[in-house]
Amino acid sequence: MDLNAEGRSFSRRDQLLRIQSEVQKCWEDHKVFNAESRSKPEPGEKFFGNFPYPYMNGSLHLGHAFSLSKLEFGAAFHRLCGRNVLLPFAFHCTGMPIKASADKLAREMQKYGNPPVFPSAEAYVDGKSLRSKAAAKSCGDKSQWEIMKSFGISESEISKFADPYHWLTHFPPLAKEDLKAFGLGCDWRRSFITTDMNPFYDSFVRWQMRKLKNMGKIVKDKRCTIYSPLDGQPCADHDRASGEGVQPQDYVLIKMEVLSPFPDKLKIMEGRKVYLAAATLRPETMYGQTNSWVLPDGKYGAFEINDTDVFIITQRAALNLSYQKLSRIPEKPTCLLELSGYDLIGLPLKSPLAFNEIIYSLPMLTIRTDEGTGIVTSVPSDSPDDYMALQDLKSKPALRSKFGVKDEWVLPYEVIPVINNPGFGDKAAEKVCADLKIKSQNDKEKLAEAKELQYAKGFTDVVMLVGEFKGKNIEEANPLIRDVLQETGQAVMYSEPERKVISRSGDECVVALTDQWYITYGETEWKDKAEECLSSMNLYSEETRHGFEHTLGWLNQWACSRSFGLGTRVPWDEQFLVESLSDSTLYMAFYTVAHLLQNGDMYGSDTSIVKPEQMTDEVWDYIFFGGPVPVSDISASLLNNMKQEFEYWYPFDLRVSGKDLIQNHLTFCIYNHTAILPKHQWPRGFRCNGHVMLNSKKMSKSTGNFRTLRQAIDEFSSDATRFSLADAGDGMDDANFVFETANSAILRLTKEITWMEEVLAADLRVGPPSTFADHVFANEINIAVRLTKQHYEDFMFREALKTGFYDLQAARDEYRFSCGSGGMNRDLLWRFMDVQTRLITPICPHYAEHVWKHLLKKEGFVVNAGWPSSADISDPTLKSANKYLQDTIALMRKLHQKQISGPHKPKNGATASPDEANKFVVGLIYVNEQYEGWKEELLNILRSKFDIRNRSFKPDQEILDALRQSSFWLQDANLKQIQKLCMPFLKLKKNEALAVGPEALNLRLPFGEMEVLQENGELIKRQLGLEHVEVLSASDAAARSKAGSHISLLIQNPPSPGNPMFIFRTCSEFVTHT
Repeated sequence: MDLNAEGRSFSRRDQLLRIQSEVQKCWEDHKVFNAESRSKPEPGEKFFGNFPYPYMNGSLHLGHAFSLSKLEFGAAFHRLCGRNVLLPFAFHCTGMPIKASADKLAREMQKYGNPPVFPSAEAYVDGKSLRSKAAAKSCGDKSQWEIMKSFGISESEISKFADPYHWLTHFPPLAKEDLKAFGLGCDWRRSFITTDMNPFYDSFVRWQMRKLKNMGKIVKDKRCTIYSPLDGQPCADHDRASGEGVQPQDYVLIKMEVLSPFPDKLKIMEGRKVYLAAATLRPETMYGQTNSWVLPDGKYGAFEINDTDVFIITQRAALNLSYQKLSRIPEKPTCLLELSGYDLIGLPLKSPLAFNEIIYSLPMLTIRTDEGTGIVTSVPSDSPDDYMALQDLKSKPALRSKFGVKDEWVLPYEVIPVINNPGFGDKAAEKVCADLKIKSQNDKEKLAEAKELQYAKGFTDVVMLVGEFKGKNIEEANPLIRDVLQETGQAVMYSEPERKVISRSGDECVVALTDQWYITYGETEWKDKAEECLSSMNLYSEETRHGFEHTLGWLNQWACSRSFGLGTRVPWDEQFLVESLSDSTLYMAFYTVAHLLQNGDMYGSDTSIVKPEQMTDEVWDYIFFGGPVPVSDISASLLNNMKQEFEYWYPFDLRVSGKDLIQNHLTFCIYNHTAILPKHQWPRGFRCNGHVMLNSKKMSKSTGNFRTLRQAIDEFSSDATRFSLADAGDGMDDANFVFETANSAILRLTKEITWMEEVLAADLRVGPPSTFADHVFANEINIAVRLTKQHYEDFMFREALKTGFYDLQAARDEYRFSCGSGGMNRDLLWRFMDVQTRLITPICPHYAEHVWKHLLKKEGFVVNAGWPSSADISDPTLKSANKYLQDTIALMRKLHQKQISGPHKPKNGATASPDEANKFVVGLIYVNEQYEGWKEELLNILRSKFDIRNRSFKPDQEILDALRQSSFWLQDANLKQIQKLCMPFLKLKKNEALAVGPEALNLRLPFGEMEVLQENGELIKRQLGLEHVEVLSASDAAARSKAGSHISLLIQNPPSPGNPMFIFRTCSEFVTHT
């Protein structure tokens, strides 16, 4: 027995590992997952699913596996159902992270030797051996050498990774082997890597980019973009360690001129134009300025903008401005003087548009210096924060004294109405602060609420009261006033990241004004086509659809070129590379022909079939774009084969991805397909999921709560890993991979193999199903087939696992127990084993293949054996009858135990004797199979008032009027007692009908209660330990007499349809009354 250090046996896990190795070899030998095109497919004949290729700067981890499992399970289901399935997989190497890491390693070896001897061992933390992409993203201050060691790379090999292309030869083959071990049903002939290392893919991307440029969808222009100063280039989502999805935020920078004479601190700037520069989104309110705000403890600087102008702002804002052509030395802010907020209090200012000719800078305690410029202009008519801060200074002399604020800087300044806001008037901030009883500027929660209340209705009806654009609503006035301020030199435009963005190189990003190539996403006509495509796609959830609609609403020009990293050169401007989110938008089409070009070599180095230079734009156009037959020395048969492959597999049916790619890659995919391909080849579906946690905690390398895919396979086996991935969850919320579920799967699968071996060797009852238990079990199998198929089609794999494995196992266990001495039916168990094996195949294919071949002795492969036959339709009545039986037994057991331990319970904790504990061995079950009397009449009324189509009742008053006209209401002598019982019964039946439909209002159950209970008398006796059971009609006087002295129980709790009554008696009592 194989034991670990704690003495735990791994024999069951190792059994699954042996099975997966054998099965995977068999699959590979028989090329089971190679997908071949046929003639034009009929609807539903083929399934082409794909997955965003992962970045190859480390090994795949369970996060990758979780998203990929959704595609793998879905594709396996379609394959099982007989569809022609294509699931390809490729590896992304485009971008800057690999190149940056390789360069960092080269610098370390150049400086510290090979192997490097670092100056301090403490400078780098020795990492755990986790081969992960996350290790590279969250390495802290670890050296690149140590990061490579943490990947499990030997010191003798590490130096090779100073060549970025060595990463491309190392990690993709490892990932491929991990995915094979996972059991991915992939056609590996079509695999490829990106970048110019693969000349065929390089040619494909060049064709795509030229296509877009010729359509006018790639332009060169100056635009603000998120930018890494360290890397010296734009930092797109895939280049970021944090801040994915963050966009530039545009502000108007108001130039508030500092009036002379300057205070001593600023004397050195006499003769220069010095401004406090405040960032605002609301330039239309500047008429109402009463002051500016500074943070007393804030750190500021006086920065040269050009030869004459100086802005007093934060260092962070100055750095952003320097990358937007607003610094005397581009990209290098020149600070003439460091200042604190205290140095700025009391500066006299002349501010654009302000009705007050002079305003002063005053202290505000809530300013944030990590956004904007640290300088804030004050408009107390419309800003609750400004209003309360000004009121604090006006009403609190001690606060003025604390910061050296003179009365004349504050007291003369009153709120100036600028705009009229319906519901709030022309002094909106004053009104909302009074309504919310806000006491000071420190009441942050209420101030945030005040702002939300003001902005809740939008700005359509908010009208300017003053200025050149008086009478216009502020949605119109805002851009007009912004333009006037810029044209007159009173303001400049300023941008910064919406939130902090950290590049993978570790520096904080800025917004830079760059001259580069852009893809014109958001252009009106193109956006209309993208929205049309989206409207016809299957997205599997409304949350996903809303995510795409939101992205299409804001997405605009996207910088598609980079100057650093790996990739394909921009074909008309080869100083630039195509960035990593722009060479990955149409490559699903490349899968369809990759095997014909590359001859199975993912690097495209095999040119025996086609040479890369033969793949001209005319050839690509012919294959993908419906272009004319090209003049080419590629054989006509090969050209036609490639065209036919593409037209067979396209459009792709599904792309599975994490939800984080909605805001970039997946939306780009829609845009590029609608630009380049005809409508009938646009994508058909995207399915997005959340992230995965491990054991209810965020997956994190730094905390050790992390697993690579290979580690999970080695620890649990591939099938147990897949089982736990399926069980982890299906929606857009984060899912949870639980180690205990994986360990439990090991036990369940191996025990199931043992049980099947025993069953196949046993002497069992033969012939068609004949007993109630047989019919129930056969029905449960049919139900599992139907429900599980629906769950797989909906890509709800947790539910498929429940109905196709857990529920089916429970039904088998119940059947085994129900059969008793009569034994189980051999043919039925064969049906069960066949069905269960097929239903679990998409999730646990190695286990299923082993059972199929070695236990069931079936021909071929279970992965394409076909969905189980559904010739036998499931019977909901039989299911209801079985539920009735099981519920009855459970209730009888509870009451039996209660009667045993009731008044006859031994005193003082003594143990009951066997005679005492077992004396209630006769069970009488009283049944009333039909509602009668007032209940019958009430149900008839409810049926007449029920709308079956809409599953709703007529108004309550109409029902009550009908009740008051009923015979029992008008004539019954026990009216008061009936009225007391009537309303709860009416409410109960109404709720049941609303939940399950009109059958809840029937007078009888859809099956014979007495028949079900009588047929299962032996089961009831066995489960409750009774010697005798009788099923009796509650309306039969002779039957009622058998209750003896317990007849009062029958009177007090009369049975009704679905609710039998139980009486337990001793043998002597029963014999006396019979």
